[in-house]
Amino acid sequence: MKIVCLDLEGVLVPEIWIAFSEASGIPELKRTTRDEPDYNKLMNFRLSILREHGLGLSEIQETIAKIDPMPGAKEFLDELRSITQVIIISDTFEQFASPLMKKLGWPTLFCNSLVVGDNGEIVDFKMRCEKSKLTTVKALQSCGFETIAAGDSFNDLAMIRAGKEGFLFRCPENIRQDNPDLPVFETYEDFLAAIKEALAR
Repeated sequence: MKIVCLDLEGVLVPEIWIAFSEASGIPELKRTTRDEPDYNKLMNFRLSILREHGLGLSEIQETIAKIDPMPGAKEFLDELRSITQVIIISDTFEQFASPLMKKLGWPTLFCNSLVVGDNGEIVDFKMRCEKSKLTTVKALQSCGFETIAAGDSFNDLAMIRAGKEGFLFRCPENIRQDNPDLPVFETYEDFLAAIKEALAR
């Protein structure tokens, strides 16, 4: 049996931290996993910026409430889920993701969690497991699934390469150039067609 594993931000919804950077006027928060391969380093950097500016979970959630899925994303996901099992594997956090999952029709999501103080300050983060995306696809494979994975960032590459087939979707030029063997898609129509072909093989 095959299962499709998708990244969330940049593939189905806009990047949360970029949206919050624009809403808060803090350009440093635009840095994402497209720029920084080390996720722990990236998150510790983000938390230090939030502390410096006195910002907490509620301010980020206000921004997330205004984020909609990328045009065509829900329709793409609905059709994909009608033909195969799909899991969204993301390094985002459950405190961020719920309103986005509602707008996407409540797909299955594996993500992480934040440690939030009584005053709403984000004091730490808890990763679900080490190398969460790669670890998850390997666990699925150990259960007898063949995985097909897609994403757009450094932290997606391991799960993409670990599976039966993998794709990049609307990734930045540096990732495209560093991974010339991986097919890259810019539209959901072409992306869906490629996944359907992979499922049929």
